[in-house]
Amino acid sequence: FLLLVAVVVLSLLASGLLWQKLSAIQEQLARQSADAGAVAVEARGMAKQAMERGLETAARQAVNENRLSEVVLQRTQLEELMQSLSRSRDENLVVDIESAIRLAQQQAQLTGSVEPLMAALKTADLRVSRAAQPRLSSLQRAMTRDMDRIKAANVTDTSGLLVKLDDLIRQVDDLPIANAVVSVTSIGASKAAPVRPAQALWERALDAVLAEARSLVRVSRIEQPEAVLLTPEQSFFLRENLKLRLLNARLGLLSRQFEGARADLVSASLALGKYFDPASRKTQVAAGALQLVQAQLKTVELPRVDETLAALATAAAGR
Repeated sequence: FLLLVAVVVLSLLASGLLWQKLSAIQEQLARQSADAGAVAVEARGMAKQAMERGLETAARQAVNENRLSEVVLQRTQLEELMQSLSRSRDENLVVDIESAIRLAQQQAQLTGSVEPLMAALKTADLRVSRAAQPRLSSLQRAMTRDMDRIKAANVTDTSGLLVKLDDLIRQVDDLPIANAVVSVTSIGASKAAPVRPAQALWERALDAVLAEARSLVRVSRIEQPEAVLLTPEQSFFLRENLKLRLLNARLGLLSRQFEGARADLVSASLALGKYFDPASRKTQVAAGALQLVQAQLKTVELPRVDETLAALATAAAGR
């Protein structure tokens, strides 16, 4: 019986201990469950926050992408605008240079000087250098070659030729006509026999008649028969015709009609040698000046700038 009681007591004690342990386990499980619930709530809150942040980030990213697209579009439009402005600026530059060079070429043709053309090419070369456009490099090389060609050309100063022609025109009135009759009144008077006091009146009259007859006859060598037949009025028109030839040559030189100017100078030279006294110093000086003008007129042609104009046409076409 005691054994049974002991077993019962031990069973009760074991049951109590087991109950206590189960209670502790339940409490621990309850605490863990509560903690797990709190963690779950916190996790749900964090997940919600993460989701909200994700949505906010996605929205910001979408906004940034839209802004980036707008920036890219604006940049593309700006680049196109810059390219358009650059092309327009280059086209305007090419047009300005072509106009300036053509105007300078006309001035050079009118003045007979290469200075306007050289100045225009130098200014154009400086503007192209400042533009720094690779597609205009061929134009710059063409202008450099044309400038070298102009510098190497032997061009006569037209203004100097005009001055020489003006001097020749002024000298025409002083040129002596070939085979001109020289007054012999003073010579006859100096060679006349001295009057003797006792000489008869009829003898003096006879001497005067003989002296006058001698003055009417002159023997000389005639190189140009036409010249001796000229009357004073014809001599006047001969000088005026020579002046007209020289004036025509001057006008031809100013208008760049070189062939006509050369023809007029040849005619003037022939008239000078045919109708004027070749032994006179004035005639020799005039003939020398006329020959000098003819020689210099052969080198008066101005060099052209066709290579630069061709490069300008190519640049204007955008090739």
